[in-house]
Amino acid sequence: HASISLGLDTVRKEFASGQFSFVPSDEDIHTAVERRLTELIGVTAGKLHTGRSRNDQVATDFRLWMLQAIPELDSAFKNLQSALIEQAELAGEIIMPGYTHLQRAQPILLSHWWLSHYWPLERDRERLNDLVKRVSILPLGSGALAGTPVPVDRAALAESLGFAVASQNSLDSVSDRDFAAEFLFCATMTGIHLSKLSEQIVLYTSAEFGFFELSDAFSTGSSLMPQKKNPDVFELTRGKAGTLIGMLTGLLATLKGLPSTYDKDLQEDKAPVFAAADTLLAILPVIAGAVNTITAKPVRMRNAIDSFMMATDLADYLVEKGIPFRETHAIAGKAVREAGEKNVGLEELSLEAYQALCPAFEADVYQVFDPMKSVEKRNAIGGTSLQSVKNQIKQIKGE
Repeated sequence: HASISLGLDTVRKEFASGQFSFVPSDEDIHTAVERRLTELIGVTAGKLHTGRSRNDQVATDFRLWMLQAIPELDSAFKNLQSALIEQAELAGEIIMPGYTHLQRAQPILLSHWWLSHYWPLERDRERLNDLVKRVSILPLGSGALAGTPVPVDRAALAESLGFAVASQNSLDSVSDRDFAAEFLFCATMTGIHLSKLSEQIVLYTSAEFGFFELSDAFSTGSSLMPQKKNPDVFELTRGKAGTLIGMLTGLLATLKGLPSTYDKDLQEDKAPVFAAADTLLAILPVIAGAVNTITAKPVRMRNAIDSFMMATDLADYLVEKGIPFRETHAIAGKAVREAGEKNVGLEELSLEAYQALCPAFEADVYQVFDPMKSVEKRNAIGGTSLQSVKNQIKQIKGE
């Protein structure tokens, strides 16, 4: 046992320093290690394989790798979330148009918009960390498929390797790659969330919107047109979401066709998982850096808000007078149509015109068209008011 441990420590150091030499007769990593161990300590190395198979070994190694990868990813998530929180705090009272269907809808705080991208990442983190309990199940000691005749204390083995428990069914444990598919789903959902953030930033940095300006460090000039500042970082991130979806569907298709315990098809499990982890570990820090250096353009955002975006507030004004919302919605709709026909804003319609639509309108109706007042009214939990957003940040920070 001692000589095997010492020999394996030498092999580990050779791998770490890049000095390990493979030879053509090495069938795979397992036989390569055993062959090198035999060179170092002799025939005792043959005992290395006692009570285990390459099937349960590789499943164990894969799970060990994932148990290390998830905390590393979690740290990268938190750094991006911190960048979003910093931007939200920096935004203060800046208001912007909120959109549905990519149509101007209602005014919101820029800080609220930034934080709308925090919460999907929080769900991504929760999913990954919840996955840990399903990864932390030890397959080693399952043998090729039927278990081992050697009296291995699998509970002690699980504890020594940092697993929560030993697997309860040898047939299942050598073939279970649910954790790999689930990891790819987590990565894919993250890719989709990052793509959504990227798409919005690509839009908002365009000349047509002009809400944000990218730092030169995180954008690229056109090879032809001197005036352009291309949002390459965000476009590449958007593109990677498609690649991640492909990795997930590819592995699911592989798993779908498997009949029994371990099948060689399962060699297709690691490449997409490793690639997905590498992709996220490359993307997340760069997006965090890019988000940190974005400059908001408050005047452009404010100028994109017009009185028509307070049409819902106009309906709410009448609700406060005791009129049912369904009725007030129709009245506000008529006001919008009338202003449109006259080619004026809602705030430019006369009081007589409003009172013709509904006698409940009074002179104070024009206060409705102050976008900041519209924002401040939305004070319920999760709303866009200053106080609600402050509470949101306190919730995030656990204060």
